[in-house]
Amino acid sequence: MMMETDATFDLSQRKRRKNWLMALLRFTNNRLALVGAIIILLFLLITVFASSIAPYTMDAQNVQDRLQAPSSNYLFGTDSLGRDIFSRTIFACRVSIPIGFLSMVISMSVGILFGLVAGYFGGILDNLLMRFTDLVLSFPIFFLLLTIAAIFGPNVTTIIWMLGLTSWGGTARIMRGQVLALREMAYIEAARCIGVRNSRIIFRHILINCMSVISVNATLLVAYSILVEGGLSFLGLGVQPPMPSWGNMMAQGREILRTAWWASVFPGIFLFLVVISFNLVGDGLRDFFDPGKRN
Repeated sequence: MMMETDATFDLSQRKRRKNWLMALLRFTNNRLALVGAIIILLFLLITVFASSIAPYTMDAQNVQDRLQAPSSNYLFGTDSLGRDIFSRTIFACRVSIPIGFLSMVISMSVGILFGLVAGYFGGILDNLLMRFTDLVLSFPIFFLLLTIAAIFGPNVTTIIWMLGLTSWGGTARIMRGQVLALREMAYIEAARCIGVRNSRIIFRHILINCMSVISVNATLLVAYSILVEGGLSFLGLGVQPPMPSWGNMMAQGREILRTAWWASVFPGIFLFLVVISFNLVGDGLRDFFDPGKRN
């Protein structure tokens, strides 16, 4: 019986690999999602090779060239301290994008754990976990983040943790719904009947079949975290100068917006491109995994 189960599982694994290959081919047919994926890849390359791409260091000042308009010497112009906006915008990728990914990992880890446990075991444990999730979702998150940042101080580590620990509620609810449907499937019942441990069922049979939901939510959470970090930094409660962040660069440029529009516009464009790209990829993945939208 165990050998038959292993053979069935191996066949299921091969089928899943084939499905993921077909998913990749179908994903490329969604032009907006593909454009978003290409832009994200470019930003990841910029993040890795920022030091080689930026012509100046992020805090290099040249007061004589302050408030210079975009030119061949300063591609995005300079700010009120004579710093190259292009270089600072490039180095800001090393701040905003890692914050988005790291906070997403924390948020997804908590949300997936809560959703798996609540959905699979049900009963009192499900009620307790979901009521706690409702409590988290009931708070106005942005104002909660402002309060936490004001109490613990604005720094990168605090931003990552507070974003990750306040944005998992939606993931937990979606995961719970998926698990409630999957745990009634015949192959899950068969695994229980032959004595497969709950941990093995959860992580090898249920979790792997939730990857579509996980991938969609992960992309949307990265976009959400980057956008919220930009808002916090714009308000002075996020990444602090002289470390560049798209949010604090826009905040610094708003005082000279009439005479030096480039100080805020170019960081804003980068923030917009990253956020919209992750949302396009997330929408593309969601449309693909929606059976009603498959061709």
